[in-house]
Amino acid sequence: MCGIVGAVAQRNIVPVLIEGLRRLEYRGYDSCGVATVTAAGPQRVRSVSRVAELDEQVRESHFEGVTGIAHTRWATHGAPTVNNAHPIFSRDALAIVHNGIIENYEALREMLKGRGYEFVSQTDTEVIAHLIHSLYKGDLFAAVREAVQQLAGAYAIGVVHKDQPHVVVGARAGSPLVVGYGEGEAFIASDALAIAGSANRISYLEEGDVCEISLEGVRIADRAGNLVTRESRDVQAYGGAVDLGPYRHYMQKEIFEQPRAISDTIPALDEAFDPVLFGENAGEVFKGIDSILILACGTSYYAGLTAKYWLETVAKIRTDVEIASEYRYRESVPNPRSLVVTISQSGETADTLAALKHAQSLGMEHTLAVCNVATSAMVRLTEFKFLTHAGREIGVASTKAFTTQLVGLFILAVTLGKLRGQVNAQQEAEYLKLLRHLPAALNGVLALEPQIIAWSEEFARKENALFLGRGLHYPIALEGALKLKEISYIHAEAYPAGELKHGPLALVTEAMPVVTVAPNDALLEKLKSNMQEVRARGGQLYVFADADTHITSEEGIHVIRMPEHYGLLSPILHVVPLQMLAYHTASARGTDVDKPRNLAKSVTVE
Repeated sequence: MCGIVGAVAQRNIVPVLIEGLRRLEYRGYDSCGVATVTAAGPQRVRSVSRVAELDEQVRESHFEGVTGIAHTRWATHGAPTVNNAHPIFSRDALAIVHNGIIENYEALREMLKGRGYEFVSQTDTEVIAHLIHSLYKGDLFAAVREAVQQLAGAYAIGVVHKDQPHVVVGARAGSPLVVGYGEGEAFIASDALAIAGSANRISYLEEGDVCEISLEGVRIADRAGNLVTRESRDVQAYGGAVDLGPYRHYMQKEIFEQPRAISDTIPALDEAFDPVLFGENAGEVFKGIDSILILACGTSYYAGLTAKYWLETVAKIRTDVEIASEYRYRESVPNPRSLVVTISQSGETADTLAALKHAQSLGMEHTLAVCNVATSAMVRLTEFKFLTHAGREIGVASTKAFTTQLVGLFILAVTLGKLRGQVNAQQEAEYLKLLRHLPAALNGVLALEPQIIAWSEEFARKENALFLGRGLHYPIALEGALKLKEISYIHAEAYPAGELKHGPLALVTEAMPVVTVAPNDALLEKLKSNMQEVRARGGQLYVFADADTHITSEEGIHVIRMPEHYGLLSPILHVVPLQMLAYHTASARGTDVDKPRNLAKSVTVE
């Protein structure tokens, strides 16, 4: 997580740095700060509030500078206090901002204490600051290059020194960093979004790169110390803050944008599921694979669990789904004929990127990214890609990114099924029809909002909830529970409904709401039996039921009817009311819906 911005110019650059932080606040909002360079040394303003409060401090103090760095933090080492907020100083000569985790910081800390350095923060970042300071001999670029050779872990950094007041040095390994080129000025940032409008072109630094930006231009050295040129590309102008319109929060707006986002994700299908949607040589490669390995985290992991059902049902291909943060730390059996599928909204998720690289190191060269950001590291690392078109998602709790991921994964399942002779022309036409009608079907689900608001008033008074689903809808129950806990802070768990009697039933009382996803599928009668187990213990059922399930409201059973049964794509419809339930419950409890505590949008640290 965390967001970095740095700039060198011939004008007051502080407003650009603050605006960059606003755009990066999704990466972390525990604290923030900005530093500029003067002849007397770096000066800074820091806050443990949001960027808006930092901006007020900057304006009131008339804080200015032509060279500077800025940071918005998601706390790892050290609590979110002013002392731990970035930029971090070393002996009032050097300032640094850092994203990532330094794994050997304890050993480096002891070594630097032996050299006389005093530590005033709890951060691993201060180790980097003092290390660079100790190596500085008049050339900041050289000092950073030497220092990063001693760092273990992931980092993106921006560094300034009082003796070189028109220079910012950046470096990256495991965390993203871009260089921006403007008219007589230059920038670094965690995300091109932060500097769009000031920079007209950007370059993505590669693993191990160190860069220097100055009024004279940009120079970049690779891990081996060789000066290199990185491809530059135009950066899209930034359109400013997204208008909330009639909505109270971005999450609510993004829930209601899902019909449009899904419509934007599927138009390239034309009349057939064509492998070319995933890349030029996808058809040839897909014919040779014999299994799927899905790597993802959080909400994207639940998308992968849903896809497993589709891939094994439609394409008849074995599919394993792994939590990315666990995959590379265990002994696994690599299969070079497996297609490795990574799923990420940002394409910068550190755990998923590391898992992808691990799979590639094991000889699994056929890789596919399902991602919302075309320029992301994940898309650049994989052989094939499917770009979702969710658009910018500001709310930390993912909604439209999740449903568009599901669309991409369903398209993959049908495409593979067709190539493997498991999907005939009639079935292909039926799947196309289902996809094309999906936005309209979602509009019918969104019309349920008033009924869901009524439920949320009850849920807002609860502290625990259970979510139940079966088969294809069990991952949707998991996603519903995750959404509720993320933004309302209500403890929520999800189970396959058949597992109730194997332990979770002990939790069921009249005070425990049990949310049930009840589509009219082959497991409906089994699910009804599980619901009776809840009622027999006095539990309160809240059921999202397809219209033809014959589940009716009665004492202890509250039912909201879905507008239509949607077959294999039913999970996409059923997750939307769960998103709305979480949203309205959190709103009723007065939490910060778009920026829930302790979380951040783009998880770029392990």
